[in-house]
Parts: sequence; C-alpha cells; structure tokens
Amino acid sequence: MSEKNKIEAVLFTTGRFLGIEEIAKLSSIGSIGYLKTLLSELKEDYSARKSALEVIEEKGKWKLNIHKDYLHLTENLLDDAELDRPTQKTLAMIAYKQPAIQCDVVSARGNKSYDHIRKLKEEGFVTSERFGRTKLLKLSQRFYDYFDVVEDEVKARLSGEEIPVKESDEEKIIAEVSEDLKESKDL
Repeated sequence: MSEKNKIEAVLFTTGRFLGIEEIAKLSSIGSIGYLKTLLSELKEDYSARKSALEVIEEKGKWKLNIHKDYLHLTENLLDDAELDRPTQKTLAMIAYKQPAIQCDVVSARGNKSYDHIRKLKEEGFVTSERFGRTKLLKLSQRFYDYFDVVEDEVKARLSGEEIPVKESDEEKIIAEVSEDLKESKDL
C-alpha cells in the first residue's frame, strides 16, 4: 500500500479537516516533511485528474472534499439528510444561542420544536441538562465534527456582528445560520 493511498483513505474516511499531526498519526507516517510533500502531490493528482473530488488545505488543515462545481448534484441528497428543514432551523437557533434555554427555543420555534429537540438529542447533536423547570440545551462534540467546525468558529460565525437582534429579525437569522451550517457540511 502506498503512503499516498494511506493519506487518501484517512482523508476520505474522516470527512473533515485534519491537521498534519493527526494525519501523520492516523496514516502512520512519521516524517512531517514527507507527509507535507505527499499531501501536496495528492492535491496535484486530484487537480490533474479533473475529478469531482479535490484535496483542499485551509489554515494548515487538509480535507478530501467534493469540488464546488459538483455541489449542485449533491443538493438533492442533502435534502434527504438526517435532519429535515424545520429541525435544522431549530438546531441553528440552539447553535446561535449556545447554550439555549429550551423554553426560549420552543417560544420562538413553536411546540413542534419539542420533537426537533428530541430528534437532535437522539442524533447526538445536542445535550440537555435540567435548568430550573426547563432544560439547558448545548451543542455536542458530534455537532462540531459533523459540520466540520470548531467551537470558536461557530461562535465567531454566529456572532459576526455585535448588533442586538430584534425579535422580528430572529427568523431571518435562523434561516441564514441554517444555510451556513448546511454549507459547512458541504465543504
């Protein structure tokens, strides 16, 4: 088995951005310099093939991804994803509030959000703990892994502007955040 194939298998299997050290550990390649060379070669190989897949590097992290020219083909698949649109919006609101008080989410999203929250807990995206007469909802590590983001990135993306949010703007923000989360999954 070639070293490049090991790296390709690791990138394919994880499906998220990985740092050099993590790739080295998972592929059992000891030399960081050699690994960087192999990653660059693998990136060039995919580029030369004109493949629907590409190896991308961002801020020192690497990932095997669908080339943006082919993302439109996967949109139908993503619509049939584990989470339906209303559940995604509820998740986006929880991510926006992080941590969110369940009664606030239900107040903004309606009684159906109880079902959404239950599903999100079953899928492992959200955890909950008692908070007085309601629950405190928090994003789980599975959320960060699934959407290929780190906790600081989510907070930075969702709180990009320091402008106070009006109640009437909340639905618009939830839709935008939901799109950001979907795009993060696509990347």
